[in-house]
Amino acid sequence: MPEGTRGLDSGAGRDMCGQAMTKRRVAIVLFNLGGPDRSESVRPFLVNLFTDPAILRVPGFIRPWLGRLIAWRRTKPAMENYAVLGGKSPLLELTEEQGRALDAAMAHDPDIEVRSFVAMRYWHPMSDEAAHAVKDWAPDEVLLFPLYPQFSTTTTGSSIAAWDEACRKAGLSVPTTTLCCWHSDGGFAAATARLVQDSFEKARAELPADVKLRILFSAHGLPESIVNAGDPYQWQVEQTVASVVKHLDIPDMDHIVCYQSRVTPQKWIGPSTEDEIERAAEEKVAILICPIAFVSEHSETLVELDVEYREEADHLGIPGYFRVPAQNSDPAFIAALADLARGALGSGRSLCSFAGGRQCPKQHRDCPHAKARVEARVAVKEPA
Repeated sequence: MPEGTRGLDSGAGRDMCGQAMTKRRVAIVLFNLGGPDRSESVRPFLVNLFTDPAILRVPGFIRPWLGRLIAWRRTKPAMENYAVLGGKSPLLELTEEQGRALDAAMAHDPDIEVRSFVAMRYWHPMSDEAAHAVKDWAPDEVLLFPLYPQFSTTTTGSSIAAWDEACRKAGLSVPTTTLCCWHSDGGFAAATARLVQDSFEKARAELPADVKLRILFSAHGLPESIVNAGDPYQWQVEQTVASVVKHLDIPDMDHIVCYQSRVTPQKWIGPSTEDEIERAAEEKVAILICPIAFVSEHSETLVELDVEYREEADHLGIPGYFRVPAQNSDPAFIAALADLARGALGSGRSLCSFAGGRQCPKQHRDCPHAKARVEARVAVKEPA
């Protein structure tokens, strides 16, 4: 099957003589960050993270020792965070659960047989392990499905590069579709909005009528230099929030997009979640925080949002602090993932967004569609 032909009507159903045909086997590879599975894993997890060239953008000869230095400095606070979670990240189990739910949601599709595989970026099972597992299953095609709604070179881009290298090492070569982003997908936005709506109504019921309630849509931050270089992440986060807001029924809603988890001294995109918590305290406004770039609970929701920021809010005297849960295996969210998978597989594209082609404005040069176009021009020696 040529690369780029992904129609779901191929291979399954019945042939011209009415004979039953075999379903096409599709391996869905779920990309996620990963997290340490025990306290001894925290340091190597952080080393993997901070020596990734997509994360630590310094000259290659500096990165190994600088990345290890950063990991060493962050090991103790990270271990304290994971201690709150019982000494390990829950991300693998939650991602595996999402994979099983996705398989179940697509189990009755007439033309394809689906099995999900997890490829974590910084801790096991990483791409090498996932590629060997996929090869052993012998699929007819592969769908790369990042569990990051918004594309960034630091997340989906890094995971794709790691997967490509793992496939070369494993000798895995089958037709592959890459879903690059799904930031404004209608099903995803509606499922997320329902969680926000429910949380807002519960919070509103606990607050005095004269206390205002502001929604903070909090996403993981990025250094400004990465965004200025062409990374579309911030634009896509803003598109996600706009899509979710359209599905909310909250009159005169007060909301803002903000960014958390700064880890380096350079300037990061803003406003920061911490600054917005301080502003809410000054204005005597209660807050409902919605993690808008995370679809599973992990340390940055369960510790940073639920413990650290809550303590800060209490210290500042905020009249109410509430949090929207991550999607995890919420049925409406899983149904949206299944629809996204079907759309990608039926797109006829080897690289697609939730809406088919490129969605990012031209200034976002790190959009994978822009890079693919440049690579295609180079391949045929056309002028850029």
